[in-house]
Amino acid sequence: MLNQVVLVGRIVYDLELKKSDALKKYLTLTLAIPRSFKNMEGSYDTDFIKCIVWDNIAENTSLYCHKGDIVGVKGRLQSRSVKKNDKKEIVMEVVGEKVTFLTSKSSEENN
Repeated sequence: MLNQVVLVGRIVYDLELKKSDALKKYLTLTLAIPRSFKNMEGSYDTDFIKCIVWDNIAENTSLYCHKGDIVGVKGRLQSRSVKKNDKKEIVMEVVGEKVTFLTSKSSEENN
């Protein structure tokens, strides 16, 4: 069996390093990834994919990346059950095992 995901996208929201109940550091980031084909109206749709990273990866990502930066995330797809409004929902997310900093907004503005 294989469960591996590789994504390259732009960070959508400001990053906030948090701690879990077990005092492990984690970071949730959403990547905006444009599709490689046009829709019926002739424009490119964008997918927004939620990723979570832990410990040192989370700390380094929160230090060096900001909203608008382009990053690569390598990890695995994970599902978990969440209770919302007395209903159980299945949430799919990418658990990042490696984050590569590709560009930053400030370096793009300098070019």
